[in-house]
Amino acid sequence: MDLMGQLDRMNKDEVLTFVKECQHDCGGFGASIGHDPHLLYTLSAIQILTLYDAVGMVNRDKVIEFVASLQQKDGSFFGDKWGEVDTRFSFCAVACLSLLGRLDAIDVDKAVEYTLSCMNFDGGFGCHPGSESHAGQIYCCVGMLSIVGRLHHIKVDMLGWWLCERQLPSGGLNGRPEKLPDVCYSWWVLASLKIIGRLHWIDKDKLVQFILACQDEETGGFADRPGDMVDPFHTLFGVAGLSLLGNDKIKDINAVFCMPEDVIRRTGVDIQLL
Repeated sequence: MDLMGQLDRMNKDEVLTFVKECQHDCGGFGASIGHDPHLLYTLSAIQILTLYDAVGMVNRDKVIEFVASLQQKDGSFFGDKWGEVDTRFSFCAVACLSLLGRLDAIDVDKAVEYTLSCMNFDGGFGCHPGSESHAGQIYCCVGMLSIVGRLHHIKVDMLGWWLCERQLPSGGLNGRPEKLPDVCYSWWVLASLKIIGRLHWIDKDKLVQFILACQDEETGGFADRPGDMVDPFHTLFGVAGLSLLGNDKIKDINAVFCMPEDVIRRTGVDIQLL
């Protein structure tokens, strides 16, 4: 909503009250009230609070403690107490602490070391060392390296080529070879290309056509592909992709945090772009 300049149409008090009630005593946030805390939802909560400039209404120190407690000896992060490891969680941890101004709470060097161990021969990144390259994981790893200023480790042209090969004849993007196009990759792929300075390597006009074909004329929402059911997930990434493609009706978006650029500037967070 903020990207479209319509955030005031949301009930701010209700949104913030809901987010606050999702925080647990450990400091982490669940997806909803009563749900287990997890890094994914903790980042979402901090993003929402940052959007409203309201981080102070929750226990900030406990959030930092929760995130830091999930880092492992090899630099990776558990998503929650159950021990799943994924490069998504490395991004969530670093992004969250960056927004809170407390990257010093974790071992950044070890976090970078683990992320780089997930880099593949094709320049991409997977969930774990040796896992298949995937556009979603690439966004997380490239975004994480952008936040901590370590993009020099990336094989830029090789990764850029892999990402550009995700564009199909329809104009849409997929997340890995031999898969169907999906609007959500208008974010994962484009944001990664933006961060490494290779956004001009794809056919922007064809991608815009694909994204707009996925919008439902009655509800206004976006689906994964033309004719499918719309949902908030694909609507966000459709709008975010259009912002990266230069749509002048949408605010500029930050390619790392998937938040309006003016909000990130307000926080003073500095990221690296190539």
